[in-house]
Amino acid sequence: MKFIMAIVQDEDAIQLIDKLSEHRFMVTKMASTGGFLRTGNTTLICGVEDDRVDELIGLVEKTCKSRKQITSVNASHMSTADNYVPYPVEVAVGGATIFVLDVADFRRV
Repeated sequence: MKFIMAIVQDEDAIQLIDKLSEHRFMVTKMASTGGFLRTGNTTLICGVEDDRVDELIGLVEKTCKSRKQITSVNASHMSTADNYVPYPVEVAVGGATIFVLDVADFRRV
């Protein structure tokens, strides 16, 4: 058995949860926040039999596509508020970060 943690953008989460449920994957959703853009993410966790890992990852790949987004960043690295000058930057968002971990023991009580 594997423990899979997938971090996806909020706008991809509902569609992905629906797809996973359609394919009979049990999934738990947790809200999270990204460190770089400081925007909302969703962390999904699943316990999956070894022979279904590739199926789950395939569903994530099909559902969570990378795309471009314009965001503002601080032009100054100084700490005073007077030097804060935001400017637009195009960044890639979306996709997914997936961790697959071995499970030593699993119990449903």
